[in-house]
Amino acid sequence: MSAPVRVGVVSYLNAKPLYYRLDEASPNVQVEQDLPSRLADRLRLGELDIALIPSVEYFRGAGTGLGYEVLPGFAIAARGPVRSVKLFSRVPFGQIKRLALDAGSRTSQALTRVWLDAAHGVRPSRIELLPMGLPVLESTADAVLVIGDRAMTVPDAPFHEVVDLAEAWNEMTGLPFVFALWVARSGADLGDLPETLARCRTAGLTHASELASEHGPRLGLDVATCYDYLTRVLSYDLGEPELAGLRRFAQMATQLGLIPRGADLVFHRPSDLAARG
Repeated sequence: MSAPVRVGVVSYLNAKPLYYRLDEASPNVQVEQDLPSRLADRLRLGELDIALIPSVEYFRGAGTGLGYEVLPGFAIAARGPVRSVKLFSRVPFGQIKRLALDAGSRTSQALTRVWLDAAHGVRPSRIELLPMGLPVLESTADAVLVIGDRAMTVPDAPFHEVVDLAEAWNEMTGLPFVFALWVARSGADLGDLPETLARCRTAGLTHASELASEHGPRLGLDVATCYDYLTRVLSYDLGEPELAGLRRFAQMATQLGLIPRGADLVFHRPSDLAARG
């Protein structure tokens, strides 16, 4: 029997539909959960064959010759407000000097810096990480990026300004923003995993109410909000609008030195198709 495909996933609510019951759908997978940033590190180290990683980490890996390949058609994206990626600022955005970035997602970290530079001409002089266990309100930075499930529960009231970064990106560019991608190591034999993941996504969205009921109370969110988040707020497709948004983000992040120059999108092809050229 061949070795199992090592699949890295995140535990955030927004990712649940992409791997809904994956361990039941395919007996030849080894599913491992971690933070998006840690999954990127583990994919780079060869500890995973494919992982759901921040889109910026794809470009960083591709730009340094790691041989990454994007699984076509899949993403975690938003075409408007995303609710789970927010910048909370104690001062006007144009006055931010000290910026704390949530340690969980490097794409959102890069998006924050890209947006502040493009929309406000701001490049904070001091940038630090917000540890995962530190309550947001305990940070003394001028502004704090918060991602994932906890971003939806932080109150706006104590802050001078709050922005949903996916909404801000869409208003600035007219394009969706792609937060995460399925990325495989070049040469990894995924077998029928791409087809299995497509079925998991379909089943996950079909059972979105079940996911909302299961995870909403744990997150302190009502079921209706969670269901709306999974079915209307987020997009799980990587179509032409998402690809255009992804390329625009890469261009702007490159200008700030956040990703290497020359990184481009390379898509995974099944080994039999690759062999036929």
